[in-house]
Amino acid sequence: MNDVETLKSKWLGAVRAAGDLAALENLRVEALGKKGEVSGLMKTLGSAPAEERKALGAAFNALKDEVAAAIEARKADLGDAALDQKLAAERLDVTLPARPEPEGRLHPISQTIDEVVAIFGAMGFKVAEGPDIEDDFYNFTALNIPPEHPARQMMDTFYLPERQDGSRLVLRTHTSPVQIRTMLSQKPPIRIIVPGRTYRSDHDMTHTPMFHQVEGLVIDKTTHMGHLKGCLADFCRAYFELPDVPVRFRPSFFPFVEPGAEMDIGCSRKGGELKIGAGDDWLEILGCGMVHPKVLRHCNLDPAEYQGFAFGMGIERVAMLKYGIPDLRTFYEADLRWLRHYGFLPLEAPSLVRGLSPS
Repeated sequence: MNDVETLKSKWLGAVRAAGDLAALENLRVEALGKKGEVSGLMKTLGSAPAEERKALGAAFNALKDEVAAAIEARKADLGDAALDQKLAAERLDVTLPARPEPEGRLHPISQTIDEVVAIFGAMGFKVAEGPDIEDDFYNFTALNIPPEHPARQMMDTFYLPERQDGSRLVLRTHTSPVQIRTMLSQKPPIRIIVPGRTYRSDHDMTHTPMFHQVEGLVIDKTTHMGHLKGCLADFCRAYFELPDVPVRFRPSFFPFVEPGAEMDIGCSRKGGELKIGAGDDWLEILGCGMVHPKVLRHCNLDPAEYQGFAFGMGIERVAMLKYGIPDLRTFYEADLRWLRHYGFLPLEAPSLVRGLSPS
């Protein structure tokens, strides 16, 4: 029994003296691991006198439990101390007056929106905006999205509480409602792009509950699919700042366009590295198509007289492709180190004349 008290004094003293979590983990292995000194006591019970085994077993178990408890308590104390030290090192005094920071950076989303606006602005597009909170007509019905469509399900969409008439507003799931508002308030010809926030119930490496889209809309009497293809091909070359970006269009279904298509751009994945441009592979980048006649009718436009095209892409997606950002979630973690790495110099607005990316 004297050996038990000696070991207890030894290990409890060592636990109290552990200066960091790494040292404490080493002590745990040495004491309580499979080959640890305290764990090894149980192996000696077989050689002890039969009349002493019960008392020794209880004493060994009590010692093991006491050392384990001391380790957990010390681990909590060291963890709190490490956290306090980290918070103290990263503390900012928000009461201090603002001062210019030479390393200040624009967020990649802001930079990408400016780049997209500069490119389409040179093509004659104007920027249109609308509310983040929409009703069913603008977000779904006018876009030819039927009541049974999965996009309307609560698992995918953020609905607000019911109003007195039983209807519910929704956080817009795309920026397409602005297209409807524009067609209802303006007469063709229309040529707009719509950058803005959108909301869907999803969260992983490639999805977040709030993200950004930019959509384009052209309505007149002569626009056709060839204009759509040329417009988007020119955009890709300008955005990725490459002389040639192969593109292809695959048939796809979207309720608000007919025919609909997804556009792929050429790329290479040799050596595990993704490179945009001529290559032996393809990468989907956006959806597009000719505006559906039903959408035109919802906006009081005669599809026998007017036609046009629409397209939409994720701002974060094209930013990730161009600037090599691997995880969508990092856009919203407010990490200054990340922003200093991926951010852009302020006060240098993108331009097709001097170039889109200043850094």
